[in-house]
Amino acid sequence: MRIDAIVLARGGSKGIPNKNLEIVNGKPLIFWTIEQLKCCERINDIWVSSDSDEILDYSARHETQTIKRPGQLANDRASSESAWLHAVDYIEQSFQIKTNLIVAPQVTSPIRSNDDFTNAINHFLNEKADSLLSVMKLNDYFIWENKNSQFQPINYNFKNRALRQNIPHTYLENGSIYIFKTTILREHNNRLGGKITFYCMDKYKQFQIDETEDIKLCEAIMEKYQ
Repeated sequence: MRIDAIVLARGGSKGIPNKNLEIVNGKPLIFWTIEQLKCCERINDIWVSSDSDEILDYSARHETQTIKRPGQLANDRASSESAWLHAVDYIEQSFQIKTNLIVAPQVTSPIRSNDDFTNAINHFLNEKADSLLSVMKLNDYFIWENKNSQFQPINYNFKNRALRQNIPHTYLENGSIYIFKTTILREHNNRLGGKITFYCMDKYKQFQIDETEDIKLCEAIMEKYQ
């Protein structure tokens, strides 16, 4: 089975201008995802899709294939699915390559181990799954929601408060890694479909960079664990 990694890295960003090239722990943010993907021998090719020539030039210098993404697929309203579909079409039509499985990491989640992609792919294949998302296990949390200005518990009855160890386990979608069959993406126009499984990651890997203040937090964690 052919496995391609498609990295979405547009030039614009509301929180941090040109975020994907922002220096994080001494390197441009996108560097971390590219280097982690290179550690995975199961991946045939790494493709970076961007509307930014600067990002594409940087990625090419770091031994990835590049895909110039149209501007209409790189604005705040464009879905990731539309960019993945554009990339898959480009790969298949321009290089006569039949894609089977797509590994789709989130650049703004730089905190991963070098074996996370390999472990996630192996889990996907062992489960005979159609799609996978990375998650973090939530232990012993009492979770509430604000529904029509009324706060209500989600996972327990406050009138009969459970012991913390008896709370049902829930999982947070951390956005770091998605894996899906190309057929699922085309049929559902969605990264998830068919038999869905998840890859559970350590709690410290949940943090991502959306705002400037996130950089120092992620750097502190990366210096400790990576």
